[in-house]
Amino acid sequence: MNIILRILLTALAVFFLASVLPGVRIENYIAAITVALVIGLLNIFVRPVIVLLTFPVTIISLGLFLFVINAGIILLADKFVDGFMVAGFWHALLFSILLSILRPFLLSFVKEKTEVN
Repeated sequence: MNIILRILLTALAVFFLASVLPGVRIENYIAAITVALVIGLLNIFVRPVIVLLTFPVTIISLGLFLFVINAGIILLADKFVDGFMVAGFWHALLFSILLSILRPFLLSFVKEKTEVN
């Protein structure tokens, strides 16, 4: 249940940011949920490989290159999801930065259960 709530809150953040930012467009709520799922899957499977391959550049840039990687993930999600459009790299970069700020704020409302044995 917690994972579904996290995906829905991410979709809410995606939908909100698409309505606020001029270079990002999303057609409906289903597309927002799909974008949240695709971004999550890309972050699980693709991002670690890219981070590993670009590790020297990330170290030299003091971690700022991770923002470029996040923008690339957003652009990949744009290619995979119909109904989600990003105008270009700079819009994807701004979208990823704002999503990185907004998502933890929204997820702070989800209380984690701790098991007591």
